[in-house]
Formats: sequence, structure tokens, C-alpha cells
Amino acid sequence: MLAEMRIQGLGVIEDALLELHPGFTVVTGETGAGKTMVVTGLHLLSGGRSEASKVRAGAAKATVEGRFDNVTGEQATRIVADAGADIDEDGSLITLRSVSADGRSRAHLGGRSVPVGVLADLAEHLIAVHGQNDQLRLLRPAEQRSVLDRFAGEAVTGPLGEYRRVRQEWLDVTAELEERSTRSRELAQQADMLRHGLTEIEAVAPTPGEDAELTEQVKRLAAVDELREAASAASVAVSGAADGDPDVPGALGLVAEARRRLAGAEDAALRDLEPRLAEAATLLTDVGSELGAYLESLDADPEQLERILARQAELKKLTRKYAADVDGVLAWADDARERLAGMDTSDEALAALAARRDELAAELARHAATVSRERRSAATRLAGQVTAELAGLAMGQAEIELTVRNRSADQGDPHALRVGGDLVHAGPDGVDDVELMLKAHSGAQPLPVHKAASGGELSRVMLAIEVVLAHADPVQTLVFDEVDAGVGGRAAVEIGKRLATLARTHQVLVVTHLPQVAAFADRHLVVDKGTDGGITRSGVTVLEQSERVDELARMLAGLDDTETGRAHAEELLSAAETFKKTPENVTTGGARKGTKKRSGARKKS
Repeated sequence: MLAEMRIQGLGVIEDALLELHPGFTVVTGETGAGKTMVVTGLHLLSGGRSEASKVRAGAAKATVEGRFDNVTGEQATRIVADAGADIDEDGSLITLRSVSADGRSRAHLGGRSVPVGVLADLAEHLIAVHGQNDQLRLLRPAEQRSVLDRFAGEAVTGPLGEYRRVRQEWLDVTAELEERSTRSRELAQQADMLRHGLTEIEAVAPTPGEDAELTEQVKRLAAVDELREAASAASVAVSGAADGDPDVPGALGLVAEARRRLAGAEDAALRDLEPRLAEAATLLTDVGSELGAYLESLDADPEQLERILARQAELKKLTRKYAADVDGVLAWADDARERLAGMDTSDEALAALAARRDELAAELARHAATVSRERRSAATRLAGQVTAELAGLAMGQAEIELTVRNRSADQGDPHALRVGGDLVHAGPDGVDDVELMLKAHSGAQPLPVHKAASGGELSRVMLAIEVVLAHADPVQTLVFDEVDAGVGGRAAVEIGKRLATLARTHQVLVVTHLPQVAAFADRHLVVDKGTDGGITRSGVTVLEQSERVDELARMLAGLDDTETGRAHAEELLSAAETFKKTPENVTTGGARKGTKKRSGARKKS
């Protein structure tokens, strides 16, 4: 869970520390005080897009730092480890995001600099931010299908993964069959050219590196006289004259004379040098032998030179056509063989491709039917649970339906697939259209939710969906940004109750303008602003119980300075505390252990 978050230089917030309750934390404040910056900070910590315009005027950068406690999930710890970061021994993890005034953004995780994308990956397993934009997204059919799949879990994601794998192969085979059928003449011409090139290369049969080796041989044969003269002179210098002329003893003769003189010396120091000269004599003998062998191999052979030059000419014909050297020619040949394997336009090859396409289509249809069946089953369960949630949100007569229908294929649809006798569109997410329907009361016709619900009802429907999904979602921290917009009265009280109930199993952070919702919080934070020398600054205050009465009274149409307003606020708080302490309102798992009640003076960050 997110234990605390520090915001510096972000919007109107100069420096604020938010200490969050493990249960239900609420953030309130006057319009324009900076509540939105709290959510902006959470988005930045979650790897969201940064904007230089959000940096406080006059500040060099904006910084948001968060401390998560009890980070133990397998996927989260793997992301941290892969980034080279460390989780503290107590299970806490520090994340940091900074945005400079010139727009540059940096991210840190566990004390290490990381790409922003790492924070985004980690946030998927630690925190979920739900705002009014999320409500709008939930009105889109694609998002409604995504919500259903998320609720269904592995029952849908498993067969959907197989569907996508088979679909990609089906599309590839279909495209290849289409290309071979429509481009048969062009492919046949290309195949003839490739076969001609392979025949020419195979007739010459070059070997890797052969051209370089032949070049060296030509150089040697062309310069045989110069090479023989150099080798002969070196041989005489090492071994002496071939006729044994004593005037040309060579290095070996001179070394032998030196050894003889040292061996007969009276001084032991001189005699000790003789073994080293013996080693030199051995080395000179080896060099002399190699020089002799080299001279024997240098016999001029004009016919051999002619054969090598002819072979070079053959190789050059290939390198002029296919590549810069022999190795490149061989690589071209390998590539040509691979391309030829995919250019078979014979009737047999086309029939084999068509059979494979039909085989894949049948397999794809089976996976599509499985996905549709599981979606319909999950849709019934999800609709029932959301309807039950609406009953607790002052919409007792409303009923949710989730329809799952196959999407019919249009005329000429290249992705048309026959499933169960119907021709449907096989998209990347299956063959289904999912639509969220609302029946406002028992006698009403179900309509798309955006047509059937008012603004306040839409907020409650979306909150009910989020509450249901939260129980199926491993993310521990849930953030709701004014999802209660357009709601008031009894419905607002019921929203507060649902959020308080959700906080039994999740950490819940809510930004709201409704006192009925704020009354149910375990911790109440207020974003307040002031002016100092013409500069507006906002900070975050943790309210004690008596101060909560003042804030709730202010939220009740600005009645904080009247006895009536305070009495109403006290009544709200009392009712909320009674609800939270009633055993039947505690969901499975019970209240959180270790929750500390704050006492003492009002704390200002």
C-alpha cells in the first residue's frame, strides 16, 4: 500500500506530505486549492505523462516521492529486481518522479535511476487511479469488453491468448495464399531468375574465402624470383655457403666456433654461457631447415599460375553479379534457396496452403466459441454483482445487463470467419461485441448505459463496476478522483458506505467534494491554500476529529460558522462511525489490523 506521498513544486502545492491511512483516506478542499494536484502526483508516480506546465511557477522542477509498504507480490518484486533496485528489509519501497521546468522527466526506484516505463509497469501491480475520464472510457464498447475480460480472469484470457496465436498464423497463411495466387506470374519469373543464379553458382562451386586465398597464391607465383633471392640470401646467412666455403661460414658456423672456444675456457663463468649458445644453434638449425623447404616449394610453374588466374576469372563473374566477394555470393545463394521455398505457385503448393488455411480457420473458430461462451458466463455474474452494488447505492430498482453478441462480418470482410454457422468478424479481441445496458426500473426497457442513466446515476454505475472489479483485482491501492460527481443526498451517503466497505480489503484514497462521502473516511486530509506576498501556496493538513466537523460543515454549503451546520456535520460523522463499527457491515477479512488513530495537535505538511 501507499503509506505516504510527498509533493514539491507541483502546481499550487509548494511542499506537502500526505500520510495515507491503510483503509479509507479522503482529500477535500475548496475549488482551486489544489486537490487535482494530488491526483496529478499519483499519475506521475504511476509513470503517467509529464507536463512542464504543471511545474510550480518559479520552481526549477516538480518532485513527487512515494513510499509503498509491504511490497511482496511476485510480479512487483520481479519488476524491482529486473530494474536493479532493492526493496528495504521492512518491505518498503521508495519511488520518485521529477519533472523539470523545461519538460525533462526522470524516475527513480529504490534509489536507482530507471526509465519512466518501469514505474508504469510497477504501478499496474500496486495502484489503480480511477477518475472521471475512466468513466468516459467505460462508455466505449472496447473498454466494456476489456472490463468483462478483466472480471472473467483466466477463464477468458487463457483461450483468448490461444485465439490470438492461431489468428495470427491464420492471417499469415491467408495472406501468403493470396499473394501466391494473385502474383503467380511475377513470382514464377522471380523464381526462374533465382534458379538460374543458383545453377551458375553451383557450377562454379566456390568455397568460403577462396578468392582471398587465390589472390595470395597469385602474388607468390608472380614474384617467385624475388622471393627465391631473398630466401637464398637468408639461408646462406644462417647456414653458410652450400659448397662449404670456409670464408662464408654462416651464423651456425660462427655459433659453433663460439661454443668451442667457451667450452675450453678456464673460467667457469665463460663455460656457463655455452648452453645458451647451444639453444641458439638449435633455433638457427630449425630456421635453416624451413628456409630450405620454402626454396624447394618456390619452383616456378607457369601452368599452375594460369590455372589459378582462370579460376579467379570464374569467381569474378560471380562477384560482379551477386556480391562483393565469394562469402557474399554464398550468402546470396542461401537466401535464394529460402526465397524459392516460399515461391512455389504450383497447384499442389496452393492446395496445401488452402488446406492449412481452412484447418487454422476451424481451430480459430473453436477458440472463438470458447471465448464467447466464457464471456457470456462472466457477463451474467458481473451484471448480477453490479446490480447488487447498485441496490446499496440508492438505485434499488435498477438492473444491469451485459450483452455479448457476435459481430457480423461486412461484405468483403478480409477477416470473416464462420463460427457456429454464422459469418462473423474475427478481430484481435475475439468475435464479440460487448455492451453495458441499464434497466432504470422493473418496467423499463434495457438501454445502453449512457442513454439510460443521468449524470449522477452514471457515476454510481461506474463506481459499482469499480467496486466489483476491485475484489477481482490484485492491486491493493485504489484511488477515486471525484467519481461521485453529479451525486448528492442519500445516494452520496450510500457511496460513502460502499467506499468504506471497500476499504476493509483495499487501501482507498478518494478526492471528493461531498461531505456525505468524506464522513466515512478513516483519515481526512484537506488541501488548503493561502497567499503570501501575492504568491499562492497550498499545503495538506491532517484533520483531527473536531476539525473534521468544521470541514464537513464548510462542505455543507459553507455552514462552518453556524450551529446548524456543525450539528449536521456531527450527525454525519456519528452515522458514519456507527456504520463502520456495525459487525454486519464488515466484509470478509475484517477491519485492518494495526490501524493507528491520530491524536494531539493538528498536523500541517
